[in-house]
Amino acid sequence: MVEPLAYKLNDIVEMKKPHACGTNAWKVTRVGADIKLLCINCGRGIMMSRFDFNKRVKKILVSAEAE
Repeated sequence: MVEPLAYKLNDIVEMKKPHACGTNAWKVTRVGADIKLLCINCGRGIMMSRFDFNKRVKKILVSAEAE
């Protein structure tokens, strides 16, 4: 089994499929049983379960610690 990415609050992550606005970069705004994401391009917010997030995330683009 592949270990899930170690994502934190305010990380910018890349998802496997792009948003309807054309970008696939999202900012993590809530971490818990559910993950809340904010689209970098249009500002749309979504929530998904941690299980779904782990399936759909591709990589971390910008770590919150790097800022």
